[in-house]
Amino acid sequence: VPVSRAKEIPYKGTMNAPASEPLVLATRDNHVLKLTLNRANARNALSTGLMGALQFALDDAAKEHDVRVIVLAANGPAFSSGHDLKEMTAQRSQADKGRAAFAGVFAQCSKLMQTIVRHPKPVIAQVQGIATAAGCQLVASCDLAVASEAAKFATPGVYIGLFCSTPMVALSRNVSRKHAMEMLLTGDMISAETAHRFGLVNRIARPDALEADTMKLAQQIAAKPRATVKIGKEAFYNQLEMGLSHAYDYASKVMTENMLHAEANEGISAFVEKRDPKWPE
Repeated sequence: VPVSRAKEIPYKGTMNAPASEPLVLATRDNHVLKLTLNRANARNALSTGLMGALQFALDDAAKEHDVRVIVLAANGPAFSSGHDLKEMTAQRSQADKGRAAFAGVFAQCSKLMQTIVRHPKPVIAQVQGIATAAGCQLVASCDLAVASEAAKFATPGVYIGLFCSTPMVALSRNVSRKHAMEMLLTGDMISAETAHRFGLVNRIARPDALEADTMKLAQQIAAKPRATVKIGKEAFYNQLEMGLSHAYDYASKVMTENMLHAEANEGISAFVEKRDPKWPE
């Protein structure tokens, strides 16, 4: 794999995706894979096709040994406006008034969000514009998020009679209950600065420095020992679901296994010997 691969690889999805429309573009820079949502004209609404393409790309990346960090970005003025409501509304003409189709969309979206959380590689959202409803959910599902000063966030379902119940799952696991409820009940747009204060994003960047700042963070993480990062990410999310005592028992077992790994042996030896570690590839 070349050090920097500028060639874009289109992921076209599996459902209703025109052959001429690559829904997700992939580029590589060293060990960082950048996946870019590419429905700019539709404000990167999460159609079944786009979700399918992103799912495929993430599943593909999980098997790529040389990929250590994933950056999730988007083309156009919006990061993602949420579910494709035009696509969903068209299903109301079905005999069941769209029930099966709606259930399928939300199941597909839930699987996608859980794939990000359970992914063996850290995923960083690079947010250049608005991220609303399921688009905000997508940001909240990522491990880290860097937002442009121009980015804005909202869970505006209450404005259209559709409470953002599935975005609520990711949102409430990232920000305090009061902040989550404020966003869900008002539906109001919040600024990048407020999102940072709430804990929804990690860092804010000037619009012209967003990509560089995000890639700098990604490369910093990519330089860390691969297996250690994988072990740590998995343990982080697992212990969040446990009670305090159970979490400590679990984390102690994880650290014991981690201590026996070659990376810990090399890292600790290098620390004791006052030298730089040489991580196994």
